[in-house]
Amino acid sequence: MQNFLILIVGLIFSLPIVGQVTVSSGTVKRLEKFFSKYVDARNVDVWLPDGYTKRKKYAVLYMHDGQMLFDAGTTWNKQEWGVDETLAGLIKDGKIKETIVVGIWNNGEYRHSEYFPQKVLAEIPAEQREIVVANQLKNKPQADNYLKFLVEELKPYIDKNFSTKKDRRNTFVMGSSMGGLISIYALCEYPNIFGGAAGLSTHLPLISVQNVDEKNDAIAASFRSYLEKNLPKTDSRKIYFDYGDQTLDALYPPLQKKVDALMQAQGWTEKGWTTKFFPGESHSETSWAKRLNIPLEFLMAKN
Repeated sequence: MQNFLILIVGLIFSLPIVGQVTVSSGTVKRLEKFFSKYVDARNVDVWLPDGYTKRKKYAVLYMHDGQMLFDAGTTWNKQEWGVDETLAGLIKDGKIKETIVVGIWNNGEYRHSEYFPQKVLAEIPAEQREIVVANQLKNKPQADNYLKFLVEELKPYIDKNFSTKKDRRNTFVMGSSMGGLISIYALCEYPNIFGGAAGLSTHLPLISVQNVDEKNDAIAASFRSYLEKNLPKTDSRKIYFDYGDQTLDALYPPLQKKVDALMQAQGWTEKGWTTKFFPGESHSETSWAKRLNIPLEFLMAKN
């Protein structure tokens, strides 16, 4: 039964990152070892656009795997999302709201247990659930506590210390791979806090797998079951998915099509939801950087 749990995902983001980031636009304020009563302390990088002033109010984008966002010189794989360049250009061109970015570092060892949508576990058959919790989550599911940290501790701090628009129409969450899962989960669990969520190369198998087969597809189906019960209303909220077809993304096309069918069945239309397919793109920061403008414009276009 354990053969289908082959470690691939989760480790690639776990190596330590050191050093202050260098950005080509805007400035980064680092909150070192931000304390939480819910999860381990971690660094948080807050990106402020050029011209940031307390005389204005800014939308806020919370992003996971924060150490991978700004500076390839400090990342384990020498890749980055290019968040500062892309946001600065979109803001300058008037394509999105003026926005600050809160880059929440993952904590390495427990990244998978923090990003795995915790309430999905109840949808997984008991025998498989026990294996997932032991092998994937280190017997410590933490996603609900991670979101409490984000909503109850980090967001109030950001809103108090930076010039932000606090309402859900101006509060967004985004990530890739497992970070995509926790972003969609955040919107479902806190629909009154977040106005939109984006999952780039969302890891729809949920676990670390080499192949999608009947055994672990039951685990993937558990996320769809959770979504069916917990998707927010299709009013002013927005949901973005995308995927490629190379490296780990090669697993995603059939699973994303099932999620898309569910979204349609739940009444979501192109006004509030989109899924984009990028042939030839891989599971990497380089690929996500190429298309970052697309989810940003979808979520945060000026009204």
